[in-house]
This record gives sequence, structure tokens and C-alpha cells, in this order.
Amino acid sequence: MANGRLGAADLAANTNTTLYNPTGATGTVTVSVVNRNASGALVRLALAATAAPTAAEWLEYDAYLPTAGVLERAAIVVGPGQYLVVQSSAASVSAVAFGFEE
Repeated sequence: MANGRLGAADLAANTNTTLYNPTGATGTVTVSVVNRNASGALVRLALAATAAPTAAEWLEYDAYLPTAGVLERAAIVVGPGQYLVVQSSAASVSAVAFGFEE
């Protein structure tokens, strides 16, 4: 089973991005989203059944992330076939999922 960094992405603006999708394992992750942009951004984070989250699957929705700001969520358990999805209103935002699979 994997451990350490399980997913990383440089987000495109207004695009759902699958950060982590375990296959045959359950992952426990911390997600860190960092705004590298010169202006603020709105970020979303979902634990979803597909790569296109429904309204009920968002963990964070349009959370404001100032310049050089960080949003971190810990102890997210992602089951086999589930999708950890991130989105940002602006480019130059990074997302990293780190943890372990069992």
C-alpha cells in the first residue's frame, strides 16, 4: 500500500480536478490547497461518488483563499472508487493529498 504523497495537482480555473481516487484500498489523507496567485481565489473540495460531485458531496464550497493562503483538511477517509475532487476559481492554485492507504 502507498503512503506519503498520494496526489498533487496544479489547478486550472473553474475545472473539477480529481486529486485522489484509490483503487482497491482505503486512503486516509490530509489535503493542502495553496494559493500561489497574486489575488484571492475561491476553492472547493468534495468527496464524491464520481469525478463530477453533486451538491451534497462538497466538504468545502467557495472557501476564500487569500494570496499565499492555505486551506487544510485532515483525516479524510477515501474509500475504493470514491473521488477526492478539488476546484479553484483561479489558476496558480496547488492541491496536495498526503497520507496512507490500507
